[in-house]
Amino acid sequence: MQIRLAMMGLVLSTMSLAPFADENVDVIVQQGWPDNLVAAAMARTTHSVRYDGRYMRIAYPNGDVPADIGVCTDVVIRSYRQLGIDLQVLVHEDMRQHFSSYPSKRIWGLTRTDRNIDHRRVPNLQIFFERHGERLPISHEAMQYQPGEIVTWMLPGNLPHIGIVVDKWSEDGKRPLIVHNIGRGPVLEDMLFDYTITGRYRYQPRN
Repeated sequence: MQIRLAMMGLVLSTMSLAPFADENVDVIVQQGWPDNLVAAAMARTTHSVRYDGRYMRIAYPNGDVPADIGVCTDVVIRSYRQLGIDLQVLVHEDMRQHFSSYPSKRIWGLTRTDRNIDHRRVPNLQIFFERHGERLPISHEAMQYQPGEIVTWMLPGNLPHIGIVVDKWSEDGKRPLIVHNIGRGPVLEDMLFDYTITGRYRYQPRN
């Protein structure tokens, strides 16, 4: 049941506007880019977040669902936000100009952007990272995966999922760990090869 919850992004209800308001905003020490993103991702694991994939109306720009709920994409969104990068705005602006490049019509039957949810859908993030970052080859060699990379998977039931590679390793030292939310809130887990990998990306905004 937890797997089926992962990144549903379905319209189940509408809630009032919610600005980005994390009561425990984490201070990220300035290091190299991958280190900063890893630090932001690791910080997410200290937050208590209940998995909730309902559609919600949120503020724009810099909007977020309530800090105590979230899905897999929110781990990525909030990690980048700690570095001053608003994927809500970046994805929305890119989709507004290049809507046909995104799968919203094919997958969800949409004919226009929706800045409340577009950035919270894994397939949209995949296209955005490919267009504005670097799409890396999918590999079965664990050593190929570097800290700060974004990985996407397809879960059973054709449910897309996303997480961030960090600089910690499995107990046997063979696989990098992943920060993700598959139903239990943001966690650090040895799961890189548990599901079919559908994408591998590196995204560092251009100055």
